[in-house]
Amino acid sequence: MGKITVETCHIEGLKVITPEVHGDSRGYFVETYHKQAYTEAGITDEFVQDNQSASRKGVLRGLHFQIEHAQAKLVRVISGEVFDVAVDMRKGSPTYGQWFGVLLSAENMKQFYIPRDFAHGFLVLSETAEFCYKVTDFYHPNDEGGVIYNDPDIGIEWPIPEGMELIMSDKDTKWGQLKDLG
Repeated sequence: MGKITVETCHIEGLKVITPEVHGDSRGYFVETYHKQAYTEAGITDEFVQDNQSASRKGVLRGLHFQIEHAQAKLVRVISGEVFDVAVDMRKGSPTYGQWFGVLLSAENMKQFYIPRDFAHGFLVLSETAEFCYKVTDFYHPNDEGGVIYNDPDIGIEWPIPEGMELIMSDKDTKWGQLKDLG
């Protein structure tokens, strides 16, 4: 079984996972998911689908969530570097509306576990990035919700380098603020 190191943060449920990497002159080997190791780390979700996306520098995707079909996610980057963010959307949570971000890259091989009822997004910092994620429910296009990436009440500190032009989908530029969700 592959060994993993798990870091937690001030928002309950979020976990940054660093898998053990076995490397030598030929390259490396890493177990990117091992059910027993993740269960022992408190991640007991059943993942039903794997997704992969490619984006170029400056692409900001998010902040997305599903309303009735909430998804837990296990995300990682296999090429490039992104700043990945989760926002607590759990009504009644002491950290409701708070965010946590982590740099994920092909080099650091970190993974980010995001439980259900969080909004999620990322910003591509490298020239290109390939992003992989496991999810616990299928995508339902009519169930999608979102929050604008620069909501002042959330206050995400996106590491946007000077001169970087953000590239966003039309949909992602039109999300409302957290306070508008009711």
